[in-house]
Amino acid sequence: MNDSGAKRISRLTAIITQLQAKRLVTAPELAAQHGVSVRTIYRDMRALEDAGIPIYVEEGKGYGLMAHYRLPPVMFTENEANSLIAAEQLVLNNRDASLVHDYSTAIAKIKAVLSGSNKEKANLLAERTQFSRIRRIERTSDNLSVLQFALTNFYLVQIEYTNEGGRTTDRTVEPFALLSTQKSWLLVAWCRLRKDFRYFRLDRIGKLAVLSEKFAPHEMTLQEYFDRYYESRSTPLT
Repeated sequence: MNDSGAKRISRLTAIITQLQAKRLVTAPELAAQHGVSVRTIYRDMRALEDAGIPIYVEEGKGYGLMAHYRLPPVMFTENEANSLIAAEQLVLNNRDASLVHDYSTAIAKIKAVLSGSNKEKANLLAERTQFSRIRRIERTSDNLSVLQFALTNFYLVQIEYTNEGGRTTDRTVEPFALLSTQKSWLLVAWCRLRKDFRYFRLDRIGKLAVLSEKFAPHEMTLQEYFDRYYESRSTPLT
């Protein structure tokens, strides 16, 4: 197989992975990521369809992969595995206990699917890059994982929140985004008490409950939120 053929197989494999990672991807988006023309992406898509990959097209929106299709277990290269091990140190520096726990569990699963030699190398790297003082860092919140779930499934969340002045109130909120800061994570949510978007520091949230009631998704991107609210500084830290 010549070099161009090997590159195409690598690109086709990457395209399938991207289709599985996102609901829809566009031809221009794929072309830009792989440094080829849109026409080449069109040919790649036809080749994948001819190979039996169940791709569908939403007119004007992009390509998608039928829900029932799944790739075999992902195989990581040594460099990819090493980057995930290194990223673990950044996560361990985080102040949210649920994120640290879930990432550590994910890393353990990733190590389990590595080949024998790569697994040994990944374990060696993890042993040589750990810092005990990072592992002992104070965790000031434990709600990130459950808020991620509520955000992606559009569930209302009821929280007991204490503001900077020490006043505690009960809020019902519609999670919209999660932002990381040096001190804490921030939840951006529509507050039904204030009838506006508010920032909530996760380390100031006391009791938290995900309700069974769902809310209508806010039809805007995070960038559109910043353009509309952050630029005007109309979203206070409540």
